[in-house]
Amino acid sequence: MTISQARPLLSPEEIAVRAGQQIEFLRLPPDDLFAVREARLRQRAHEHAMRDFLLFAADIAHAQHAAFKTFPAVTLPDEAALDAAALAGKPALPAALWPRDPQWIVSLRGMLEQMLPTLAAQPAARDVVDKVLHMRDQEIEQQADRLLNNIMFGLDLATAPLIAAGLQVYWTHLVTAVQKTHGANRVAPFGRTDDATRCPCCGSLPTASVSRIDGDGHYRYLHCSLCSAQWHMVRIKCTHCETTKGIHYQSLQSAEDEGPAEARKEAIEAETCDECGHYLKIVRMERNPHVEPVADDLASLTLDLLVSEAGFQRHGINLMLLFGEPDDPDPDANRSRGH
Repeated sequence: MTISQARPLLSPEEIAVRAGQQIEFLRLPPDDLFAVREARLRQRAHEHAMRDFLLFAADIAHAQHAAFKTFPAVTLPDEAALDAAALAGKPALPAALWPRDPQWIVSLRGMLEQMLPTLAAQPAARDVVDKVLHMRDQEIEQQADRLLNNIMFGLDLATAPLIAAGLQVYWTHLVTAVQKTHGANRVAPFGRTDDATRCPCCGSLPTASVSRIDGDGHYRYLHCSLCSAQWHMVRIKCTHCETTKGIHYQSLQSAEDEGPAEARKEAIEAETCDECGHYLKIVRMERNPHVEPVADDLASLTLDLLVSEAGFQRHGINLMLLFGEPDDPDPDANRSRGH
């Protein structure tokens, strides 16, 4: 496999924004979010080098879907809190600061207990699930704090995806519940914040961006790694430093690929920035309508490795697969990384 690179042109989306056309800023997660993710993970697992891991991630998504459908009522921000967050330009449900309801751990344990019978033939995965089930609530909360504050020191990388899965269900429920509770009483419960590179709902980093087919155009949204909300950011713009200079798109392309270049364009690319040295993957629905940001991000690890070898650092994170040095005492290095 080799990396192909192309210089971008002005997109229809950029033209639309400059012309003052209205583009939906925020897209909240749908009810079938985790079911769609599971289906895509199973599809991508077919004949994939990471087949076992992708199927395990699909099992997690299956349990997440069931937990999300039955998630109990929890404390939500009131109108005053939403107004205060909007006035300050901050997310209403900040991941690092929001007081977590104990119900999220109850839901997590239910997810893991549901998964156990399906892992009989996967002893390694079963052992990890069993390990979390035997952790005290306080231990789980400590790991959750590290995850939500992007701290690697002391983080158990083996159990992190499972704990993150519980947090994802909880925050996805929070976001959708706030919309249902307050959506009729205000223009929008969630609005733009001061940091356009982070989720306007919970302040988390994106996992990837997605080029959506909406109406008469293709518009780019960033997909939150925690609550799965998607917020608009114009294309051909760095998701880290927000420059429009030195943006390139790189993809994996087989040396045996034949046919017109347009027909061979990949649905998953890495958007790299020469100005700040960061990148984030973009999945393009116009090239494959079945792409799903989290699933396709996991299934394209090779692209991350090659782009990283070229000197680019990832902006964003996939909570289902973390890399780092958990025992590194250097506080400047204690940040959780994506791929």
